[in-house]
Amino acid sequence: MKTFLWIATAGMLAFASCQSKPSYTIKGTIEGVADGEVVYLQDLVGRNWVSVDSAVVTGGTFQFTGDADTVTVSRYVTYAPGEMQTMVFLEPGTITLNMNKEVSKVAGTVCNDAYQKFMDEFIPLNKEMFALYQQSKNDSLSAEQRKEAEKQLEEKDSLSMEMMFNAISSNITNLMGVQMLTNYYGAFETERIQPLVDQIPASYASNEDVVALKEHLATVAKTAVGQKFIDFTMNTPEGESVKLSDFIAKNKYTLIDFWASWCGPCRAEMPNVVAAYKKYQSKGFGIVGVSLDRDAEAWKKAIKDLNITWPQMSDLKAWDCEGAKLYGVRSIPATVLVDQEGTIIARNLRGDAIEAKLAELLK
Repeated sequence: MKTFLWIATAGMLAFASCQSKPSYTIKGTIEGVADGEVVYLQDLVGRNWVSVDSAVVTGGTFQFTGDADTVTVSRYVTYAPGEMQTMVFLEPGTITLNMNKEVSKVAGTVCNDAYQKFMDEFIPLNKEMFALYQQSKNDSLSAEQRKEAEKQLEEKDSLSMEMMFNAISSNITNLMGVQMLTNYYGAFETERIQPLVDQIPASYASNEDVVALKEHLATVAKTAVGQKFIDFTMNTPEGESVKLSDFIAKNKYTLIDFWASWCGPCRAEMPNVVAAYKKYQSKGFGIVGVSLDRDAEAWKKAIKDLNITWPQMSDLKAWDCEGAKLYGVRSIPATVLVDQEGTIIARNLRGDAIEAKLAELLK
């Protein structure tokens, strides 16, 4: 399972534009909010919400206007943080926004129409995935019922990934598609997103998010299938310094498994990894776990709880993990399969794909 997109829906970051734009107007309606209450136009800076404009509610309506060439491409309209919030693309023209506690609707311009079309399809799927996730963790259900929920969740997750990819590819020449790609590219294989990157309009070439995406692809290319693995040194849970190469030399094939104790999809995937290790260890298959944890005790507890018996290493830097940076890992779980000569022969094998690849290699 590559990622749970429902966790990240509200996390789309603001995307800067250098193009000259005329003005925009947001005409909003909001349900259940008294006159005199304030609605904010906000930017997400790092992890902090910064208000850049405000409007007073009158008769259930509010309005924002601005010069579209002086603001970021997308911002959030917020009432009572955590209660009502929706993203809008600040394109030239009149944007209509209807807000309530259940779901908001935005329309009126190309990107906002495209974004709303995506959300109309994604939100119901998001709710189904969340319900299945809760079922998969419900101890009052039988093991068989939880397993079935996990299976359905995998299927829905794959569907959500395709839904996201299709939305990006259909809009890659406009702001909505470019922003979605720069935010979620870590969820897709490089081979799939490179053609999309090549279609990004030249006007965004200097944008910091696009630049970061291209730098990421250059990093991944260094550890693509057919390239030699890149060595690094980290500590074991016991504090011993070890090199990745120490393990690769001992096995016919070694799976580098990037994971973390806090990662739900990683924990859901771990039984598949455990099963593969038990089945093929005697035939020369080994695993090295690279944890993106920050809390050493949580890491150690997860190793025990998940029945992980293969070597582990971490620098306890979470997403600043040196190994993850070297291999261009932007979402977990992520895997890299290396042969005894140090050549990378596969990336991001999970579920049945691990079993199939090992069956092919270790006949």
